Amino acid sequence: MSQVDNEVRPSNFIRNIIDEDLKSGKHDSVHTRFPPEPNGFLHIGHAKSICLNFGIAKDYQGQCNLRFDDTNPEKEDIDYVHSIQDDVRWLGFDWAGEIRYSSNYFDQLHQYALELINKGLAYVCFLNAEETREYRGTLKEPGKNSPYRDTSVEENLALFEKMRLGEFKEGECALRAKIDMASPFMCMRDPVIYRIRFAHHHQTADKWCIYPMYDFTHCISDAIENITHSLCTLEFQDNRRLYDWVLDHLDDFNQPNRTRQYEFSRLNLEYTLMSKRKLNDLVERNLVNGWDDPRMPTIAGLRRRGYTPASIREFCQRIGVTKQENLIEGGVLDACIREELNEHAPRAMAVLKPIKVIIENYPSDSPETINAPMHPNKPEMGTRELAFGKELFIDAEDFRESANKHFKRLVLGKEVRLRNAYVIKAERFDQDEDGNVTTVYCTYDNETLGKNPSDGRKVKGVIHWVEASTAKQAEFRLYNRLFTEATPAAFDTVDEVINPESLVVVNGVVEAGLVNAEVEKAYQFEREGYFCADNKDSTAEHLVFNLTVPLRDSFA
Repeated sequence: MSQVDNEVRPSNFIRNIIDEDLKSGKHDSVHTRFPPEPNGFLHIGHAKSICLNFGIAKDYQGQCNLRFDDTNPEKEDIDYVHSIQDDVRWLGFDWAGEIRYSSNYFDQLHQYALELINKGLAYVCFLNAEETREYRGTLKEPGKNSPYRDTSVEENLALFEKMRLGEFKEGECALRAKIDMASPFMCMRDPVIYRIRFAHHHQTADKWCIYPMYDFTHCISDAIENITHSLCTLEFQDNRRLYDWVLDHLDDFNQPNRTRQYEFSRLNLEYTLMSKRKLNDLVERNLVNGWDDPRMPTIAGLRRRGYTPASIREFCQRIGVTKQENLIEGGVLDACIREELNEHAPRAMAVLKPIKVIIENYPSDSPETINAPMHPNKPEMGTRELAFGKELFIDAEDFRESANKHFKRLVLGKEVRLRNAYVIKAERFDQDEDGNVTTVYCTYDNETLGKNPSDGRKVKGVIHWVEASTAKQAEFRLYNRLFTEATPAAFDTVDEVINPESLVVVNGVVEAGLVNAEVEKAYQFEREGYFCADNKDSTAEHLVFNLTVPLRDSFA
């Protein structure tokens, strides 16, 4: 266990490292960072990193920066910058000081590149992309030195200046670090650290036509910001050698207490893709309705579906932080939101497949008002008013002409209780030409309002309902897994595993009070599941509810 912020919290290898660094005096405080590239929307995998970096900073009373690693202007957009800020805040975190951008350091990064050139540790290379791959070698064969590797310092300085001034075409040359073409680690075989891009940048406009590579930028940005623990996912494990090499060879940063990189396992979740490229492909091919489609694992999609910040934070806490790659069961995330909503979501009634019920002995054509609890176990949440009248809607699945003893709903000639209301008895029914039940004619017992009928009659079944004259029409979007296989990334194309029934739309009715349902706020539609009003399409005139999660684990 780790002692932080006057609390004992579950430990992990990163917290153990931090505890030791603080104990030894290597660092007197903790400073982390969350460094997204603004080239797409954040997803649940990023949420794990957000919770880790911001959570550690909070627990150790330290700081966490939000820094955009914006070194590839061709794929970046200011809209992504704004959406990422919204996602971080929505998850319940805030960053230290102003937002940072790697582009803030472009002048310094240029000077550090010049320092490496002056030390004979970087050179301008004119091999084209195909030649560079050929010279690089393979995992089994060492690479070969570029013919430009031994260019003099003076000439490299002049060539790099011509690159900066835009006197070479894109792809004509690049600045490479001079490390070791025989290294067993491919990232150390003279990696490119600057390339030419004639692209407008969302922060620096057209000031630069050369842009530093991520691996060169990231470590220096960490060092400039005095980050103590740079936390990355395991795919950057080999790149740590380059991270250290760059800082070891720059005079400003070659010191014992400088930043260090530590890697943890990325999040792999069943029935989910985590690759931005593959998620973008889903969007571009209209296999989903945008980045915030509730079937997407993006934070925007989860938010639109009704997931809460607390449930996502709890999920990240449960899966833990390790160095071992694993595949998280899809039900773990659902369990987190289901447990929270069971505790806190107000109850309401909705009928997704409505058929009419007419109570023939109901004495009035005008509905009465019944008070029902907002939550059965939380009287402090108050009550809501339900209209009850002669005509109601119930779900088509809740009526049978005949059924065995296991069917505890409405059966012809038998009784059932309406949730929070009366006991009714089915007397007869109408069907359409296809044999579908359209209307059930019932009688009711006006002495049975509430949970404890005065006559002590025991009725096994309870069904939900909505009064017809006050019912509001609603569209229900029933979301399921986007993929039919637990590991969709293992297939050549998503077309093989895309789930054709990942979204089913039905039209039904809800109780009148839901016309004012707050978007993104989940309700338990009794006996149906947890739903929330869609944050884009739902209006008072056209209610749209998204299925957040079923009442029971659909992954079981």
